[in-house]
Amino acid sequence: MNKSTKEYIIEEFNIEEKVLDIVNSNQDKLIDRFNSYDEIMEKNQLKVLKAFQKNRISDMHFAWNTGYGYDDPGREATEKVYADIFNTEAALVRPNIVNGTHALACTLFGILKPGEELIYCSGAPYDTLQEVIGNTGSSFGSLKDYGIKYKEVALSNGQMDEEIIKKTITEQTKVVAMQRSTGYAWRNALTIEEIKNITETIHRINKDIIVMVDNCYGEFVSDIEPTDVGVDVMAGSLIKNPGGGLALSGGYVVGRKDLINNISYRLTCPGIGAECGLTFGQTRAILQGIFLAPKVVNGALKGAILCGSVFDELGYEICPDMNSKRSDIIQAIKFNNPDKLVSFCQGIQSASPIDAHVAPIPWDMPGYEDQVVMAAGAFVQGSSIELSADAPLREPYIAYFQGGLTYEHSKFGVIKALDELIKRGYIEL
Repeated sequence: MNKSTKEYIIEEFNIEEKVLDIVNSNQDKLIDRFNSYDEIMEKNQLKVLKAFQKNRISDMHFAWNTGYGYDDPGREATEKVYADIFNTEAALVRPNIVNGTHALACTLFGILKPGEELIYCSGAPYDTLQEVIGNTGSSFGSLKDYGIKYKEVALSNGQMDEEIIKKTITEQTKVVAMQRSTGYAWRNALTIEEIKNITETIHRINKDIIVMVDNCYGEFVSDIEPTDVGVDVMAGSLIKNPGGGLALSGGYVVGRKDLINNISYRLTCPGIGAECGLTFGQTRAILQGIFLAPKVVNGALKGAILCGSVFDELGYEICPDMNSKRSDIIQAIKFNNPDKLVSFCQGIQSASPIDAHVAPIPWDMPGYEDQVVMAAGAFVQGSSIELSADAPLREPYIAYFQGGLTYEHSKFGVIKALDELIKRGYIEL
């Protein structure tokens, strides 16, 4: 006799029945909301398909050459596809961009010169970018070390403060940057509407100021991207949303052609730029990954919403809250207790296809000031479009849940995390 899914989970994974009841009841409440995100996903899928067809992608683009990588048709076609998807003049899409921070660093160093000024108008950027700027670490080789000035405009009640931004801009201001996602901050991700309004304000003050967006975790959450609303240049990681779980490494930068040209000189060197750079046979995975990305992001987004709904019902503070408009795939839960936080992450790890038997513990991770606990049993190391959860070990002990190559897996991560907390006596239902 066939078992129901509920019976199977209870028997095969030793899950408490009451855990399934609360997760499934929350899922039922979210059906209309999930349907609205399915509409966004369908539009994004067609947008990606159009870019593939426009650039006449064929089997020959999956081949690769050696050495310098001159005249690589697959690399060139991939970058045209990205430029079209993000509605920009040009793109860099390279497996040798090691992560999102590297993509952002190349962008900043490729645009800024000594004596010029960078302003982050969305508050403090993500931890790993602090050393790039020169705010932490030895500062050797940082923007600060090269004489680039830095200012930061704090958020006001979770919003970018337009009036303070106006007052902060000077004649030396060359780049105004925004971080779309929450990072390790307790705030909502920036919406496309917010990004559009600030971008227009900056360009009204000085059309030559370059507006830059860190788009990590935000791709395909909305049916348009920051570069559709006037942003000059944007960067992100291929092992987050746009890689669709298939890209093995890499990052991208999209934007104005002149800016991409300058950034390519930072990625390689002046005179070489984007003309060289081996793709190491990754073109197929990168292209197939972005083709699947709208569907993968949709599943991860719905999983994050479900996670938020469950823990909201249990009385935990969550960010974004259930009434907020989503602009990234991250769900933050405030545990106010380090043991609860670690238990949540260990529950996520136990739901993973890879290294489910391993219990993550806090450790000193490069680029971070605090120890970090990271649940990431992924096919691609560090891939946060796959089911994962991480957190710096600092008060108020916030876990950041994201990813899931399918909605069903993301949902199971919620189930396992809640079950773990119940079995350790941290939650009573």
